[in-house]
Order: sequence, then C-alpha cells, then structure tokens
Amino acid sequence: MNRLELKKTKRWVIKIGSSLLTDDGRGLNRVALGQWVAQMTFLKRQGVEVVLVSSGSIAEGMTRLGWTKRPTVLNELQAAAAVGQMGLIQAYESQFSVFDLHTAQILMTHDDLSNRERYLNVKSTIQTLLEYGVVPIINENDTVVTDEICFGDNDTLAALTANLISADILVILTDQKGLYTANPRNNPNASLIQEIEVSSQSIESMASSKGGALGKGGMYTKVMAAKRAARSGTTTLIASGHEKNILSRLFKGEKLGTLLVPDLEPFTAHQQWLASHLQVKGSFVLDDIAVKKLSQFGGSLLPVDVLSQKGEFRRGEMVVCYDQKGRDVARGLVNYSFEESVKLLGKSNSQIIDLIGYLREDSLIHRDNMVFTK
Repeated sequence: MNRLELKKTKRWVIKIGSSLLTDDGRGLNRVALGQWVAQMTFLKRQGVEVVLVSSGSIAEGMTRLGWTKRPTVLNELQAAAAVGQMGLIQAYESQFSVFDLHTAQILMTHDDLSNRERYLNVKSTIQTLLEYGVVPIINENDTVVTDEICFGDNDTLAALTANLISADILVILTDQKGLYTANPRNNPNASLIQEIEVSSQSIESMASSKGGALGKGGMYTKVMAAKRAARSGTTTLIASGHEKNILSRLFKGEKLGTLLVPDLEPFTAHQQWLASHLQVKGSFVLDDIAVKKLSQFGGSLLPVDVLSQKGEFRRGEMVVCYDQKGRDVARGLVNYSFEESVKLLGKSNSQIIDLIGYLREDSLIHRDNMVFTK
C-alpha cells in the first residue's frame, strides 16, 4: 500500500501515547485531545471506522493523586490506573459528544486474547460497536493486570487489536516524527525513513529500546508492533502527534512519519489467535534439519526434531521453538507437559507409548496449532 491509497482504507486503529496525552506528565492535555478527536471525526465522516487505543490512565491518575514520580509497586500502579481511567474516558466522551458520536470503553488483559472464547467475544463486541458507529476506546486493564497477563505496552496492544479486527491501518502517534536511521536524540546525522518493508532486517537495529519516563515503550516496541500488525496485512504508520492535523493529513496521503509496509503472507484467523499468545511457558531448541523441514514444508513438530527444552509448561500451553542460533522460528500449543516431553526428546513418535505409557498425539505440536515466525 502506498500513501495515496490511504484514502481508500476503511478501518483504522489509532494509538496515542502517554507523553502526548498528558503533556509530558502535567495532566491531561485536553486541547490536544480535542484536536485528535476532531481529526478522528473527520476520518469517520470519510467512511473510516476508527478504533482508539489510548495510553494515559496511570499518568492521569498520578496527576490526580498528586504523585510526581511513577510508582513501582504494583498496587500503587493499579490504584493510579483506576483513578486515571475515570478522567481519561470522561475527557474522550465529552469531546466526542460535541460531534454527536458515542464512545465505548474496552479494558483488556492478555488473558482476553489467549482464551479462544474470550478472544472471539472481544472481536464480536468491537465489530458490533463499529457497525453502530461507536468509537471503541481500548486500554490495558491496568487495575487488575499482573506480569503474567499484561501486554507489556500499548503499542503491542494496538497491534493485536489491529490483528483482531483486520484493520487496514495502524497509526502509532508518538513524540518523534517517525523511524530514523539512528536515534535522533543523540545523533544529528540521523535521517527519517519515509517508507520501509516490515521484513527488513535493518529496522529493529535502528529502533531505540528506551522509552520515556511515562511510557513503557520506545521506538523498538513500535517497530515490533508493526511486525505484529503485518500478520493481518495491516500497514503501520509511525508519526508525530505534535504535527498539526496529523491524522487528516495522513489520510490525504501527505508524506509524514514512516510507512511500514507488510510484505509477508498474512496469517489465517487461527494463526493470528495463536500469535496473540504473548506469554510463552517454555521453549524447544530444534535441530537444523527440523528447522528446514518446518520452514519449507510445514508439518507438525515431532519429538525427534527437538534437541533440548526449557520451562515448566503444561499440555495446551504456548511453547516457542528456536533454532540452534537462538532465532525464533515457530511457536504453538504443546501436546505434552514438560515432564512428559522431556522423556520424548530425540525419540521417534512410534516410541511415545513405550516411553510414557500412553499416546495423546504423535507430535509435540500439531501443525494446526503452530505458527511459523521465521
């Protein structure tokens, strides 16, 4: 997709970061928020369905509670999120009501996407809201989230939302103009990249993994979000939220920010659900022959393919597969527990009954429950 084709797109996921929404921690920037709402209204009047992924609840809660430093204790973070979510949603609702638009709040954890039934329920809810012209406002449910069920950052949440609803465009608004060849904060020779394919090996090394004081992300998480979004064929735009009328100008095809073009075969709906499992419970290291077989011909992962394993996983949990150089090549839902599979490694599938006394499946991961990431 090129920039001139953006006018033809019909479904956008827009992510706005904490530093933009909270004026670098000095409370909600209602003037800027109102300007983005006006631009999203413009998009809707052009026939675009808009889903908003909004950061800012913890930062707004900190402001309301008079805290000047982001807490590190979990219950304090959850308290700040609970307080701040009220102000954040009130601000959006009041601004959208000026344009006679309804909003809906959706709070999610990773469990909502890793559980197949809840995944489908969330998808159906968002689809229904869009059909009724409502603007869904999505955030991580920070009031209950723990390390075990968190997305890690709202860039990842936005990408998974784009996968969930098969969005045409994911727009990530940040305090930088886009992706640069180096970190522009400390390298004056860094130049803005206007367009690049998501499979390019160079983009991850260009992105900084350091986030701001309020946000948990950084340009690295935005690049990885673009890669995730590409799984559903979604094009990503990383652009500055400080640019005047940024959303409407992007829609009109103006060359702002960085366009990250999906250039890989999109995942099926089931593969997208599998890829949404961020919390892996263990890992396998595969031999080179197995890696070649899986990447070229597909198929299931057999015990003989695996050299070693780590983790404490149970049957049905997510396991990532690495090659001998440590590269992520596949991931899927394992058919046997850690204790069972460790007895099977390197053995033929015909030996499973002899080794553990029963046969559930003749593979460690069936091809229908595996996605290939290499």
